Amino acid sequence: MEINRVGPSKDPPTPWSHLSSTISTNSPWLTLIGKLANKTNVPFDLYFRKNPFGGEYTVFAGLDECIKFLASFKLTNQEIDYVRDSLPGSEEAFCDYLRGLDCSDVEVYAIPEGSVVFPKVPLMRVEGPVGVVQLLETPFLNLVNFASLVATNAARHRFVAGKSKSLLEFGARRAQGPDGAISASKYCYLGGFDATSNVAAGKLFGIPLRGTHSHAFVSSFMSTDEIVDKVLQSADGETTCDDFVSLVQTWLTKIQYSPSLRGFFSETNQSELAAFISYALAFPKAFLALVDTYDVIKSGIPNFCAVALALNDLGYKALGIRLDSGDLAYLSTEARNFFCAVERELKVPGFGKMVVTASNDLNEETIDALNKQGHEVDAFGIGTYLVTCYAQAALGCVFKLVEINTQPRIKLSEDVTKVSIPCKKRSYRLYGKEGYPLVDIMTGENEPPPKVGERLLCRHPFNESKRAYVVPQRVEELLKCYWRGNADGAREILPPLKEIRDRCIKQLENMRPDHMRRLNPTPYKVSVSAKLYDFIHFLWLNEAPVGELQ
Repeated sequence: MEINRVGPSKDPPTPWSHLSSTISTNSPWLTLIGKLANKTNVPFDLYFRKNPFGGEYTVFAGLDECIKFLASFKLTNQEIDYVRDSLPGSEEAFCDYLRGLDCSDVEVYAIPEGSVVFPKVPLMRVEGPVGVVQLLETPFLNLVNFASLVATNAARHRFVAGKSKSLLEFGARRAQGPDGAISASKYCYLGGFDATSNVAAGKLFGIPLRGTHSHAFVSSFMSTDEIVDKVLQSADGETTCDDFVSLVQTWLTKIQYSPSLRGFFSETNQSELAAFISYALAFPKAFLALVDTYDVIKSGIPNFCAVALALNDLGYKALGIRLDSGDLAYLSTEARNFFCAVERELKVPGFGKMVVTASNDLNEETIDALNKQGHEVDAFGIGTYLVTCYAQAALGCVFKLVEINTQPRIKLSEDVTKVSIPCKKRSYRLYGKEGYPLVDIMTGENEPPPKVGERLLCRHPFNESKRAYVVPQRVEELLKCYWRGNADGAREILPPLKEIRDRCIKQLENMRPDHMRRLNPTPYKVSVSAKLYDFIHFLWLNEAPVGELQ
């Protein structure tokens, strides 16, 4: 993922999706860029207006794909032919202009991917010829909006589950298409999940894989008579069990008649037992059973324990069980009690610590409810509500012109939240005595940066009564250069996904707890300098038409 060379190269990195095409833009812009071709370089800010999911923070994601998109930006002859045929009146000079388009004159400044970010603060500043930059608007918004939304959703699930639980992304079958599924796997991992069931995502991005067999696998067996090859070699390779099925059945009988477990169950489902045995024979080092196909308490758990104990005899350690239906708090507790009873009764050290994984349409609310009830779940497999961002459809990032020919531009609206903050800006995060971030502040590009220990007035961009003095103990500049086109100069190297994930986790841990809580979180302060505040309102009055009363 690292890019060491700015501008074109022999083998530029490309976005993972073949759908990230140079013509992934809205058709009106293609008709206008010819008119804008001679305009000077201009800066645009990419930002969002409101944190998602009723929270007070967002995780920035998608920058890596944006930079890869720039590196491979070039219209093919086939694409230009399509534009000519689709847009009547396209002159050959315009098509020649499209052939010469690239991102060699584009510069991108961005907050590092995986950072915790807040409304109004530019996530990216994109500078370049206005015609080219306008073509980047739609793909950049597409690449950042969904990525940041999913990463934030994942981070919120991680927060409610706690650090000690494993979080597994199980959403491929419910995602919006294959591209949605792959993207969701990537950005759930970035947001703090531990693994995915999506093999393609694992291959593409190096995400750890986790999963279990299906209910269909269990119900496809009729009895243990179907198992032909019953031989299993021990883990150390020194001995061989010629009839693993009989060994399992011996352990099932011992469990059934052990004093503390007597009466817990009578006869288990033999087709389920056959499925578990078959799976264990195929994957003795990774035996994790789905135990709710028939009856969790009376069949699934006893059958799992019998197979796990047989594996233990041969030096293997079963991983645990998955619960995919029913009362997860009750069933996980009963399963844990059963495992502990087996450990005590049958003298098998560590058996009580079997991993219990739970799934079944989980979301923030159900995990929070399980925490309040008390449960014995070690890992959560989460799909639909996670990858589809069921609680909120989109983040709502926007891409706004902030300056042209060195003249600041502002977008006005009767809805003050839609008023843009003009001019090229620098952004800083100010930290307090306890080490937590206190406020993000935007200044004009040429203003002196905030200094540690120096008192600074921070103002709300639009509300004149909201202001505060801050004496920062640490100052962090947020925007860094990630793309310089053909220009010389240092730029940031794109880190691998694992490092971005680590950054995200570290940033979330460093936020003040009241900003992170699910219920009534405290809004994080986003401000502008006193000088920028005055300029915003000067420009606002200059640009707003004056009404006339008759």
